[in-house]
Amino acid sequence: MQIGILQTGTSPDALKDDLGDYPDMFEKLLAGRGLTFRRYRVETMDFPASVTDCDGWLITGSRHGAYEDHAFIPPLEEFVRKAYAAHVPVVGICFGHQIIAQAMGGKVERHPGGWSVGATDYDFGGQKITLNAWHRDQVKKAPEGAEVVATNEFCENAALLYDDRMFTVQAHPEFRPEFVDGLMRTRGPGLVPEDLMAKARDRLTDPLHDQTMADRIATFLLDHQTRAEKLRA
Repeated sequence: MQIGILQTGTSPDALKDDLGDYPDMFEKLLAGRGLTFRRYRVETMDFPASVTDCDGWLITGSRHGAYEDHAFIPPLEEFVRKAYAAHVPVVGICFGHQIIAQAMGGKVERHPGGWSVGATDYDFGGQKITLNAWHRDQVKKAPEGAEVVATNEFCENAALLYDDRMFTVQAHPEFRPEFVDGLMRTRGPGLVPEDLMAKARDRLTDPLHDQTMADRIATFLLDHQTRAEKLRA
């Protein structure tokens, strides 16, 4: 199954050579699960010609806000709506989670409670899943028809499911501890409160459930393809 990675941001230059760019991280996270990948730098207006150019899509994180005025945001929202209408599956991570919600009628805002950084615990239907986070924007109002499938006290709409067509997660399963540590060193100072980064540093060695989330993402995409093939048979 070919997945188009819609890249909406880039890893800091100081980290990219050693730790990779966002598509590299997702390809590593999802390796060995029957998926192949094609990259599109939509942040610089490199869009696919059609939502059917790949079997499914994954929208990455970004330093941009979904509500900001950037040239790539309106066509990306339109792409999301077209993919949904065409029953082509889409996964969204962090900014991807937010832009999908906004495109589908939800509301994204900067959270008055500030940042979530580092290893963070989420309730996925009674299952505790720990993933790295790096955000201060959130989906404050989920779109009509979207099911909330994960939450915590800080982030009410931590993961959303749009029937069998879109699955989105606020956290970053693709971020390894060394990358979060790098973000705190390169982007954090003056942006993220130091006491919050200190708490995140204390949890850098906490076990993560990144592979659990990778399995969920791959299963969501592959199950969709299986259902589509049965309908065509």
